[in-house]
Amino acid sequence: MTQTNQRILVVDDETPIRRYLRAALTAQGFTVHEASDGNEAIQAVLSHRPDMIILDLGLPDMDGIEVTRRLREWSQTPIIILSVREAENDKIAALDAGADDYLTKPFGTGELLARMRVAQRRQLVNADEPVFQVGALKMDVSRRLVTLDENEIALTPTEYDLLKALITHAGKVITHRQLLKLVWGEGYDDMHILRVNISNLRRKIEPDATRPTYLVTEAGVGYRLRV
Repeated sequence: MTQTNQRILVVDDETPIRRYLRAALTAQGFTVHEASDGNEAIQAVLSHRPDMIILDLGLPDMDGIEVTRRLREWSQTPIIILSVREAENDKIAALDAGADDYLTKPFGTGELLARMRVAQRRQLVNADEPVFQVGALKMDVSRRLVTLDENEIALTPTEYDLLKALITHAGKVITHRQLLKLVWGEGYDDMHILRVNISNLRRKIEPDATRPTYLVTEAGVGYRLRV
C-alpha cells in the first residue's frame, strides 16, 4: 500500500511503539506525527489535521476512550484503537465513544494497514450520489448528512456506512456477511463489532431502540431497513 500526502497521528505513551509505527508507516509513504498523552493528542489534531488517528487507550493523563469522546465532539477523523485490553467492555466503550476500529496488541503490520485501508475508503465521497429517504429518515450522500424529521444526526463514519448500505437497499435483507464486506472490507468477520454498531445506530435513528421501526433484525440472517 503506497500513500501520498496522508498524515497519520500516532498516540501512545510507549516510545518503542511510536518508533515502530513511525518506521512501518513512513515506509508506506505516510507522514507520521506523534503524541504521548491525551492532551498532546488533541492539540496535535488541531495543529496537524491528520487523515487518521492511531490511538492507545492507556495514556498517562486521560483514558483513550475519553480522548475519542472529546475528539468526536468536533472531528470525524477516523480513529483506530490499539490496546492491550482484550475485554469486551473496553471494545464496546471505545466503539460507543466513536472509534472506527479496535486492534489488540500485539498486532501485525499487515492487519493494521488493512484496517487503515478500510477506514480510508469510508472517507471517500462521490459528489454525484443522490439523496435517499425512508419515512422521516433522510440521507444526503454528497453532503454526508443524515437527518431525522429534518434534525441532523451525528453518526460515526462506521455508523454512516452501515446506514448507507441499508438505506440504499431499503426493503431488502442484507446478510451479516454482506454488511461486514460492504462496511469493513473483504475477509472481515468480526460479528461483535457489527452488532455493537447496529445497536449504536438504532439508538440514534429509532424512536424506541428496543422496538425498531426502521432497522429490523432478520433473525440468524442479517438486517433490513423497513420501507
